[in-house]
Amino acid sequence: MKTLDTKQNILDDAGFAYSIDRMAYFNRKSKKIFSVEYVEDHDEDDLERAIREDTGGEEWKFYFNSGEPPESVRREIEASLGRG
Repeated sequence: MKTLDTKQNILDDAGFAYSIDRMAYFNRKSKKIFSVEYVEDHDEDDLERAIREDTGGEEWKFYFNSGEPPESVRREIEASLGRG
C-alpha cells in the first residue's frame, strides 16, 4: 500500500487532480492524463519521468497502458477538461 500512497503524493505534488468519472488523474496546466491502471502498473520512477516529460503542452498527452485512447474517448475527455 505504501507504493500507491507514494504515487498519490507524487501526483498531488505535481498538481494532478483525480476524476472519478474518468478514473484518471489530470493536470490542465501540463495537459497530461494518467489512467489509474497506468499509475498502478508503473513504478514511481516511471511516473515521475512521465510527469517531467516535456510534451509542448499544445495537445493533451494520454498515459494509458493501452496507448492512445480511441478518438471518440479522446474528444469526450478533451471536451470535459478543456481543449486549450
